[in-house]
Amino acid sequence: MKKRKSNLSLAGALLFFALIAFIIQVAVLVYDYIIQRTDNKGLIAVLILIVVLILSAICTVIDYFRRKIMVERPVEKILYATEKIAKGDFSVRLTPAHSLEKYNEYDIIMENLNIMAAELKKSEILKTDFISNVSHEIKTPLAIIQNYANLLASDGLDEEEKTRCLKALSQASKRLSDLVSNILKMNKLENQEIKPEYSTFYLNDQLAEIIIGYEELIEQKNITLDCDLDEVKINSCPAYLEIVWSNLISNAIKFTDTGGTISVTLKAHDKNTVVTVSDTGCGIDKETGKRIFERFYQGDTSRKSQGNGLGLALVKKVIDVLGGDISVSSEPQKGSTFTITLKGVLYE
Repeated sequence: MKKRKSNLSLAGALLFFALIAFIIQVAVLVYDYIIQRTDNKGLIAVLILIVVLILSAICTVIDYFRRKIMVERPVEKILYATEKIAKGDFSVRLTPAHSLEKYNEYDIIMENLNIMAAELKKSEILKTDFISNVSHEIKTPLAIIQNYANLLASDGLDEEEKTRCLKALSQASKRLSDLVSNILKMNKLENQEIKPEYSTFYLNDQLAEIIIGYEELIEQKNITLDCDLDEVKINSCPAYLEIVWSNLISNAIKFTDTGGTISVTLKAHDKNTVVTVSDTGCGIDKETGKRIFERFYQGDTSRKSQGNGLGLALVKKVIDVLGGDISVSSEPQKGSTFTITLKGVLYE
């Protein structure tokens, strides 16, 4: 793009030089023509002045139309677009005056404005969807809390019913707390309010500690746990990675039926660290797999009440910040495997 702009600037300078040279040449020819026909210096001066005024007028007219076409029109379009964008209308789009290979600076500004408007429109849609989804997700646990609180306030409940109500209240409040916590984490990550604090540590030890934290849930569902953790020392952000492992392992437990299997592996490959979290749960289809990292997207609607659709979006954001990759391989009723690659952080 820079090379194309330089060529256009050079061409404009050459045209301007040619115009000035032409004017000077015309003035010289006229002067030569006049002095061959008269010796009257006063007349010569007047005629030369008239010629200069005529040539100046011609140049002024040419420059007026040049500025009208090449400067004022694109500037008016750009001002129109910026006013629309400033008022919140992100649907405005500008059409450059030239083809791509002949773009000038105004065309490039128009293209940049088009890109900016498109991104702002996308952000506006995401913000609207985000608020709508958050409102919906908050309403559900609040409704549960209200209903069971009213039930507890009524008379005639036996101890078993009270225990059931209290358990439901606890689950709903935890879901609400997790939702708010994930929203705050996501917001801080996106606004870069929390910076990753890097340190050198053994990733296998961190994974083992997090897995142990879910031991009770694993035993409750009689899930077989298969771990293969190599000793890997990395330089990364422990707090960020804890978010990743906690979400992936809790999801694996959540979506694996009683008696199923969960596998966690940690390997070092070609200066990279690779972690996989697999389960034998319900799995997802290819279309769901494409959207699984989107905010509030929940592929398994039958288990929607168990989550808020922010966990994997948060995981993806963390991995992106750390400069790694995450992918999912899954089939319905055959389980899922999440693979995380942390690049360039392996210490031999």
